[in-house]
Amino acid sequence: MELAGTIPGATEHPRLRTPMFWLLLLSLLLLLLPGPAASQLRYSVPEEQTPGALVGNVARALGLELRRLGPGCLRINHLGAPSPRYLELDLTSGALFVNERIDREALCEQRPRCLLSLEVLAHSPVAVSAVEVEVLDINDNSPRFPRPDYQLQVSESVAPGARFHIESAQDPDVGTNSVQTYELSPSEHFELDLKPLQENSKVLELVLRKGLDREQAVLHHLVLTAVDGGSPARSGTAQISVLVLDTNDNSPAFDQSTYRVQLREDAPPGTLVVKLNASDPDEGSNGELTYSLSSYTSDRERQLFSIDASTGEVRVSGELDYEEASSYQIYVQATDRGPVPMVGHCKVLVDIVDVNDNAPEVVLTDLYSPVPEDAAPNTVVALLSVNDQDSGPNRKVSLGLEATLPFRLNGFGNSYTLVVSGPLDREQVAAYNITVTATDGGVPQLTSQRTLQVEISDINDNPPSFLKDSYSIYIEENNLPGVLLCTVQATDPDEKENSEVTYSLMEREIQGLPVTSYVSINSASGSLYAVNSFDYEKFREFFPRQPNPDWRYSASLRAGMHSSVHLEEAGILRAGPGGPDQQWPTVSSATPEPEAGEVSPPVGAGVNSNSWTFKYGPGNPKQSGPGELPDKFIIPGSPAIISIRQEPTNSQIDKSDFITFGKKEETKKKKKKKKGNKTQEKKEKGNSTTDNSDQ
Repeated sequence: MELAGTIPGATEHPRLRTPMFWLLLLSLLLLLLPGPAASQLRYSVPEEQTPGALVGNVARALGLELRRLGPGCLRINHLGAPSPRYLELDLTSGALFVNERIDREALCEQRPRCLLSLEVLAHSPVAVSAVEVEVLDINDNSPRFPRPDYQLQVSESVAPGARFHIESAQDPDVGTNSVQTYELSPSEHFELDLKPLQENSKVLELVLRKGLDREQAVLHHLVLTAVDGGSPARSGTAQISVLVLDTNDNSPAFDQSTYRVQLREDAPPGTLVVKLNASDPDEGSNGELTYSLSSYTSDRERQLFSIDASTGEVRVSGELDYEEASSYQIYVQATDRGPVPMVGHCKVLVDIVDVNDNAPEVVLTDLYSPVPEDAAPNTVVALLSVNDQDSGPNRKVSLGLEATLPFRLNGFGNSYTLVVSGPLDREQVAAYNITVTATDGGVPQLTSQRTLQVEISDINDNPPSFLKDSYSIYIEENNLPGVLLCTVQATDPDEKENSEVTYSLMEREIQGLPVTSYVSINSASGSLYAVNSFDYEKFREFFPRQPNPDWRYSASLRAGMHSSVHLEEAGILRAGPGGPDQQWPTVSSATPEPEAGEVSPPVGAGVNSNSWTFKYGPGNPKQSGPGELPDKFIIPGSPAIISIRQEPTNSQIDKSDFITFGKKEETKKKKKKKKGNKTQEKKEKGNSTTDNSDQ
């Protein structure tokens, strides 16, 4: 190999001949490639290398420092899944080496180039690089003729210049290592025409340069030698026996020496390829011709094509596949029926036209699932590649997915990455079935789909929330310590440990004491318990919630839940002898209205309750008249006023008080007068009246 720019005759430094020099030079050139070309690595390796032979250092070519990336950060995929795996990657050094002995002829037959396509995957950061390794041919095969000896029958009447076809030798090697020339043993009557060899034909022609005389020699022995261009050269021989006969002296001839046709790969069996025509100037049976496929036609071509012996029609007899072979050479011979049969030859070149008969394939290389719901845009979810066995526009494949999904595809060549493109929320969508559609460029287009299931993992992005914004609890005074007040419940839409709720009370004080001196809460169940016995005369209600100027006593529970605890006391109003006795629980401070009392819903009633029950007290003395009872009550925080009227004792109406709702009176009296009235009332009624003073 001579580098461009080398001065002829210049002395080459001995180190320039070493393989290591060329390997280093190739790696340097690959590293200097700019932009996208730098991700396409190309190497070459001769066939039949021993396992372990170095091909190149991929990590160095990609500029990766494996010591910093750590183990398992680099690996390769064999595209097309060759078996066995001829190449492997040393994950510690990044070196690409031969894993199995490569026989180029077995792998690629006689294709001009033999390529192994690989993908190199780097995981941190994620990167994909294509690697192309060309397997170079070495001269490890000798030329061989289809048969070791050939029998020719030649009439003595044949004039000099007649040509006789001999099968060419086959050499599995390619390029200069294939057959380059032929040699014929010295002969007075025959010589070899090498012109067809220069035209890349499989047919050799033995030329009669001097007439034959059967009386002088009935049989001529020749040795034909095929020589390849390897160094050192290899050769193969065949014996040719020429039997001289005196009969039919004209060979059949085709109207063309070479026929060329195009045929679609989806042509069904029975399709006419070409109709051949040969003629023979002889008369009678010497001019009657029979068509057949000659021995130069391979077994595979015989499976795909057939010829009618009488008409010369060549037809399809098997299933064609452009991806298997894009062209075929069919060798046909026409043989007359003379006593000494004469044969004419022609070649049919069949070019197969590709049709879009292969759907694209989506290959999932890696799937990184689950994906956290707080994943940033462009987070890699999956690595994919596409492949189509067709050619030309039929091979061009595009990959897409639904536009409504929070994901998108980034493509480079036939490799794609699926990345996050929008916000993820596990509480709304816990998993995605992502259908990726591959579409080729053929007419009509062919598509294939692959569905990826991507799970979304939870993060703690939701606070717990209570089922109710507030809880009202009613409890009688003098309760036992540890009594259950109520159970609160909160939920969290997250999952696992992120959804586990713990209950606690905010640190607040009520009348100078921490809220935990009054109530406690079970951190696991949310059950609220009374710590001590409550005294109605000390305070009638308190609110465990966040401090707020609208409330005198407050504490807080997490997630904004507020609860209030109301204490109950039985109040008795006497109306004189035969009058009604009334009991009800009071829950709030005294009203500023001087002439009105207060009344609250019964135990268990809600804040918005609008019903009260009045009952006679069976053990209380009757008072003289309704004047002894307050005739007005208000509802704290409401503009309503309650008026009470009573029926006489002997009335037939149900013995219940009647309540009328109206507006509050606008008149207000001084607080001093109000307290005086209450003091007088207490003296008259003793300890039987309910105390409504502030606590």
